Amino acid sequence: MENPNRPDIQFWHLPPHELCSRLGCGRTGLSAAEAAERLGRFGPNSDAPPRIEGAMRAILRRLLEPLSLILLVAGIVSMLTGDDIGGLIIVLILALSIGLDTVQEGQAVRAAEILRRSVALKAEVRRDGAFREIDVDQVVPGDLMRVRSGDIIPADALVLESTAFTSGEAALTGEPYPVPKRAGGTTGADDTSNALFRGAVAQTGEAIALVVRTGRDTVFGAAASALAETQAPSPFERDLREFGLVIARATLALVLVVLSIRVVFGRPVLDSLLFAVALAVGLTPELLPMITTVTLSRGALRMAGRKVIVKRLAAIHDLGAMTVLCTDKTGTLTSAEITLARSLDAAGKDDVRAAHLGAIAASLGGDRGALDAALVAGRPDAARGWTLAGRQAFDFSRRLGSVLATGPDGARLIVKGAPEAVLALCAMDETAREAAMGRVHTLATDGLRTVAIASRTWTGALRDVETDDETDLVLEGFCAFADPPKPTAAAAIARLAASGVSLKILSGDDPVVVKRLAGLVGLNPERVLSGAEIAELSDEALAVQVRSIDAFGRLAPDQKSRIVKALQAGGEVVGFLGDGINDAPALKVADVGLSVDGATGVAQAAADMILLASDLEVVADGVEEGRRTFANILKYVRMGASSNFGNMLSMAAASIALPFLPMLPTQILLNNLLYDLSELGIPFDRVSAQATAQPQVWSMSRLARFAAIMGPLSSVFDFLTFGALLYLFQASPDEFRTAWFVESMATQILVIFVIRTNGRPWRNRPDPVLAASSLAALLVAMVLPFTPLGAWFGFVAPPPVMMAGIALLVVVYLACAEILKPFAIRAGRRR
Repeated sequence: MENPNRPDIQFWHLPPHELCSRLGCGRTGLSAAEAAERLGRFGPNSDAPPRIEGAMRAILRRLLEPLSLILLVAGIVSMLTGDDIGGLIIVLILALSIGLDTVQEGQAVRAAEILRRSVALKAEVRRDGAFREIDVDQVVPGDLMRVRSGDIIPADALVLESTAFTSGEAALTGEPYPVPKRAGGTTGADDTSNALFRGAVAQTGEAIALVVRTGRDTVFGAAASALAETQAPSPFERDLREFGLVIARATLALVLVVLSIRVVFGRPVLDSLLFAVALAVGLTPELLPMITTVTLSRGALRMAGRKVIVKRLAAIHDLGAMTVLCTDKTGTLTSAEITLARSLDAAGKDDVRAAHLGAIAASLGGDRGALDAALVAGRPDAARGWTLAGRQAFDFSRRLGSVLATGPDGARLIVKGAPEAVLALCAMDETAREAAMGRVHTLATDGLRTVAIASRTWTGALRDVETDDETDLVLEGFCAFADPPKPTAAAAIARLAASGVSLKILSGDDPVVVKRLAGLVGLNPERVLSGAEIAELSDEALAVQVRSIDAFGRLAPDQKSRIVKALQAGGEVVGFLGDGINDAPALKVADVGLSVDGATGVAQAAADMILLASDLEVVADGVEEGRRTFANILKYVRMGASSNFGNMLSMAAASIALPFLPMLPTQILLNNLLYDLSELGIPFDRVSAQATAQPQVWSMSRLARFAAIMGPLSSVFDFLTFGALLYLFQASPDEFRTAWFVESMATQILVIFVIRTNGRPWRNRPDPVLAASSLAALLVAMVLPFTPLGAWFGFVAPPPVMMAGIALLVVVYLACAEILKPFAIRAGRRR
């Protein structure tokens, strides 16, 4: 027996007898023994449970990140060399950061489990000659199953028989209208009208179908498998790891160089070791995990206020870095509610009569599908005064239905259905019929689905309608239906475009409908790439096509993933917004996955964020918040890349050139502690509109260029300080250390007010929390040498003239930093 679960086999294009031959079964169902044998061969009709990462494994994974390892080693070494408090602070900060991260992201690993629970629990199959209910995971390829209205379809299957059967596939394909399903062959590559898919919902009627695919091999199961796969690191996580590796290399190199040279020059080995360890601690941005986590957590709280629930903290940065947003159509750009858009007469002119008669038929006919509901909603009082006298239920093989109603106009037979089916029953010549179909095609190009309405006066006794009665009809006109775009969609897309985020529609719906929608919301509708066309493209060719195309239609779930990956291969940071089962794989592979409240559990589980309001305006708000969050994290990183790193380099050079240590190890650690305390207000700081105007990308080359300008500036003023202390003021070693400690603290802390904004500091004032934390730490550093406690750290009170000289150098340094800042930032605008 050929494996029927191969994904390359489009089973709906095969005739039933050939499919039965491949499956090794008949059209009468299986015996219990055959089913048991197949269950052992193909496995249960369920999805593999996800590999859920335990808490200890999650903590260990985060602990093995380069930056975390640096902090852990620095903390341990600090405690081993006598700085118990400093080492304990570093370890506690690391533990808090890892703990918050682990708790915040814990829900995401349950995605596949939610998916597995969302399908039917029971299925009706024919075993040993009779239909009976079994557990859904016992369904096997070759089973004959029966599906009724309201059932969740348990497997992918070929329809053998159907009675007025429709399937709701919006969650799978994005198609908002119920899809008629019937037995028989297909009419084209995209035609799946004879196939049922696991996870879809039976809307009306009944069908008997041959099960072809089960479990992970179904369309639904492919989504589950994608969710169970390990997700690649996000852009923020990759950037943070790269930054940690750079810091690790720089720290190790500097420590080894300083230690080696001092030992070669005959300096005390123990003093040199302690000094090198203190340098390592000073170089380590131990507050970065805490600053990052607290800033992201505050961003998550603010985003909750903007109706966005954040499941993965790092996704906040990724949202700010996003350059392309891919979105499904149904429920995100459109309301997913079918509405009556137009009512036209037979000549194509706007006229309410067709909608009026259609609403009478819908109200009295009892079918009440999505289109009937839209007709009634469009003309709610149409049936007032009318009574049902007879009906011919909607027949999906004939694609029409009839109602005999009596009312103010007497007795009237009203027929509604597919235009080609209704027109064939009307008394009109072929030329008029072709003209009418031309109007239907015109409406289709506008993204509208059309129902034809015809009627005739009833003569004779009132009775149930028969097929032979549906003759000599008069075409009353057409009712056109739409799934309209949300009123806010176009404005939100324009707002995203203005902030550097382009939007692309990735839909499972008809390309004609997608093209119409793209034009309505302000995107480029000139070309829509279909799933069939994408299947013919290589990954490289697709990567070229996605750059210029804004809309994609009739996509399979894996094709949405391919488009996302193609955009990522081109250097884009890609977000994906979707709400259906068919969106889950793309949500998983995107840099940031967005779903909405009310979406399928699968989509919500796969997403990094959930929008409580299904509106692109909320996404635009979230993008702004993500950029604000990143801007505050970048402030701390810039601090480390400029004055802090420059001061540590100056200290390393001075330790080699001077006959004494420029600062004692305990003084270095105190310097580091006070500097860390000064930065605690960064997560609360304000951010200028300029910093959130375009996508924010954490580039190591950008940081390197910034450090190449601002770091040497700090070192130059350190060397000026050394020269002034040694040759101008003739400072003793203790005075040298004290004065330089004060200068080092002042330059490191005060420069934050310069580099925290790209503009002039006085035009974008800091948040009071940042100002308080920075100035409080600076005050401690300034006062400490003049207190008895200062002596414990080896400080002495410098002469007033020496302090005045230090103050002058600090002022000149800050002025130079403000002058050079635009050049440092301008140099780093491109990657």
